This record gives sequence, C-alpha cells and structure tokens, in this order.
Amino acid sequence: MKGPLTLRSGLAHVSGYAILFAMMLAVCPLTGSETIRMGDLLQAGWRGTWDISAEIFYFQRVPRVVLAACVGGTLAVVGAAFQVILRNPLAEPYTLGITGGASVGAVLAILFPALQFTWSVFSSVQLFALIGAFAVLLMIYSLARRPEGFAVYTLLLAGVTLSIVSAGAVMFLRYAASPNYLVQMDRWMMGGLDVTGYQELAALFPLLIPGLGILFSCMVELNHLALGEELALGHGVDVPAVYQRVFFGGGVATAAAVSLSGPIGFVGLIVPHAVRRLSGYDHRIVLPASFFMGGALLAACDTVARTLFSPTEIPVGIITALAGGPLFLRILLPRSS
Repeated sequence: MKGPLTLRSGLAHVSGYAILFAMMLAVCPLTGSETIRMGDLLQAGWRGTWDISAEIFYFQRVPRVVLAACVGGTLAVVGAAFQVILRNPLAEPYTLGITGGASVGAVLAILFPALQFTWSVFSSVQLFALIGAFAVLLMIYSLARRPEGFAVYTLLLAGVTLSIVSAGAVMFLRYAASPNYLVQMDRWMMGGLDVTGYQELAALFPLLIPGLGILFSCMVELNHLALGEELALGHGVDVPAVYQRVFFGGGVATAAAVSLSGPIGFVGLIVPHAVRRLSGYDHRIVLPASFFMGGALLAACDTVARTLFSPTEIPVGIITALAGGPLFLRILLPRSS
C-alpha cells in the first residue's frame, strides 16, 4: 500500500493519469484506416475549406473517441466504488445486473419494429435500454432496502440473480427472433462505439454527469468504508446514506453509458485494481485516476478495434475481453522483490 496522501503527491498522481487521458484524446482521432495529419486539418481550417479528411475527423473520429473516453471512465469509476460498498474485489458495473436489464430493453427495441422511434436526441434502442436498466435498478433497491439501511449481500445476490435472468430473457428473445434481426442484436450485445456526429453524446451527458457527480462526492466516505463499516460509523459516516448514494449514482451512470455503448466488459474490473496497485488505496486518487485511465484504455481499445482489420471493424467489446483477461491476470501476479 502506498504512503499517506499529501496534496502534492495526490495532484502528481492524478495529473499523470490526466496527461495519459489527454494524449489518447489527441492521438486516437488521428489514427485509423485513413491517415489524417493535424497539419492538414489546420491548413484546411486556415483556408476555410472542408474536405473528406475534416469530415471524418470531426464527425466520426472525434465524437467516437470522446464517447469511448466517457464510457470507459464511467465504467472504471463505478467499478472502483462498487468494489468498496459491496466489499468484493470482483465487483464491477455489471455485477448488479444493470447491464442485463439494459440488454433486454435494447433487444426488445430491435426485435419489434413498432417500438422503433426517435425522441429528441434519444433513439428507441437507447430509451428502452435505459428503461430496462432502471427497472432492474428499482427491483434491486426494493429487495435490498431494510429499515436499518441497505443489506449489502442481498444487493449483491439480487444483482447477480437478475443478471442471470436477464441473460436468459435475451437468449429467449434471440431464439424467437427473425434471423434478419440477429446480427443487429449480436452487434449491440458485443459492445460498440460506432457513432456519427454529436447527437449520441448529447443523449449521454444528462444522466452521466449527475451520476458521476454523486460518486465523486463520496470519495472521502469510501475511504472510511474501505476500512470497514464499524470504523466508518465511528468516524461519523452515515453508512446507509453512502450506500444509497453510491448505488443510485453508479446505477444511473452505468445505465447512461451502457444504453449507448452496449455491454463492454473488464474495464470496470481491471482499471480500479491497476490504479490501486500503482497509486495506493486513497479514493480521492482512485476515483479520478480510474476515470482517466479507464477512458484512455477504452479509447485505445476502440482505436485498435477499428484499425486492426481495416476496413472491417470489430466490436470493441471483443478487444476488451481478449485483452482484459490476460491483463487482469498480470495485475494479480505478485510483484518481484
């Protein structure tokens, strides 16, 4: 475990992760099947011209990289917070079944054309994914709520159970679906960040920002809870209230991210462990550092996904799954003395 936090060391750690995050935001939009040079973009802007490279850069790659950074950062922050309140190192955003509910909603919207519509900046798939995620969120809350506060183990077991039930529902819907819809369902279930323009980002932030804000407001309380409920109570922490805030903040943020990207695994699991391994266990560092590292990691994975077999693009969820397993095993290896 790292030494005690000082203002200077804390800022230094978080700044390092922020620099990595900024580098990915700058480099990833320039990388792809068609090479784009920043100098050419600047010259085109200076001349007032608008060519195909500028279209690709500003309306395809930039929004896609921003989305990847936001989704990856969100999953990592939620994973770090859930690992504390659930007292389980394997907890991640999908542990509570929120992704399963979103998957059922999205598959229903894809399966039934009558349900497909657009409302403001929201597509029908995103809206139904949000409805499914919030339905699971409310069911888990009603099951785990007790007069004295949250029952953590009930919370965990209810989430895992609803996740399994949701997976069964998705399998049933796939079995009953016409083959014409299976490809679209499978692509959504594999996770992807294929967006064009900024409409999807506009639909992401109204829920994402409040959810993340709630989690970041709990950083100090999470430090106390990481040492145990009794010690946290002794330090004046309102433990049930913190559980409730983290549960709803993390649930809302996860629902917003997953409704747009689909299920993307491993980011919310491995990034918090990597940050704790590198920078200690103070959640005033862990949460912002997890956001920056998770965003940088998913942006890099998405860049690989769209360039590895160019011009064919593979879902980013495949890349995170293939790379995430070995990377997590490497984190678990003991350090050399």
